[in-house]
Amino acid sequence: MQLEIDQASLPVYEALASHVRLKIIQLLSTNKLNIKELAEALELSSPIVAKHVEKLEQAGLIRTEKIPGKSGLQRVSYLKVDHIEISFPQKIQLSYSAHETSIPVGHFTDFSVLPTCGLASEKDFIGPVDQPKFFLSPERVKAEILWFTQGFIEYKLPNYLEENNQLQQIDISFEISSEFPFANSVWPSDITFTLNDVELGIWQSPGDFADTRGKLTPDWWPSNINQYGLLKTIRITSHGTYMDGDQISTVTIADFLKVLDSWTFRIEVKEDAEHVGGVTLFGEKFGNHKQNIIFKAYYI
Repeated sequence: MQLEIDQASLPVYEALASHVRLKIIQLLSTNKLNIKELAEALELSSPIVAKHVEKLEQAGLIRTEKIPGKSGLQRVSYLKVDHIEISFPQKIQLSYSAHETSIPVGHFTDFSVLPTCGLASEKDFIGPVDQPKFFLSPERVKAEILWFTQGFIEYKLPNYLEENNQLQQIDISFEISSEFPFANSVWPSDITFTLNDVELGIWQSPGDFADTRGKLTPDWWPSNINQYGLLKTIRITSHGTYMDGDQISTVTIADFLKVLDSWTFRIEVKEDAEHVGGVTLFGEKFGNHKQNIIFKAYYI
């Protein structure tokens, strides 16, 4: 589950603001339990526990189903979510001018991928899945989601900086997850990012998520496969390269001061990575974030 700093996410924050509800989540992480069993574990009355369970249900954190029991139907609760990430608003660089380019995920210029892999537009799959040759299909430019287990996808975009512009910072943001057949929220993948043949660093994706439907995911897309990713931002500064504030390398903006006509950005899962867990990229009509890959170069 991915949350924003907004009103729509408030029910989840409110649900987590209770030591009793946190304990219920911990108990349900190991087993499905009914109200009576939760009440006994918490040493609270069943009516009080029922109110806490209802709060967690309303937030979409747990689910309760009726199943046959010894004395008729009983309500059993189980944990629905196993990962939450909170996206804070990106800080705006007011002191710099910027060139921003939006790159649809299907507008890649080079690739080498291994199955499981595939592409889909907002309306249908683009060719059969698990056949890398369909990454060459002319229809690939319509892709709003793509995935592969190992290999790379590469994007080339224009560099609008002039000789007299002084590059200060680069931000590259995208919605991304691992790739697992169907889905697996605990499926680490070591993903390497490269810009103009300079390796920016490695980020470990935690999993491939299908616990809830993506906010933008089309209705035709199956519910049991990757639904959304995490919105991540690589930031190259004068003192290092960071992923959402965590340093991933010592590469600095000084490595890119030579003004070339284009930028080449590669996303890769290497054969010798510790966790070969794949990549899924989401465009503006899939997942949780209405954006393509955004490349922003700040300058003075």
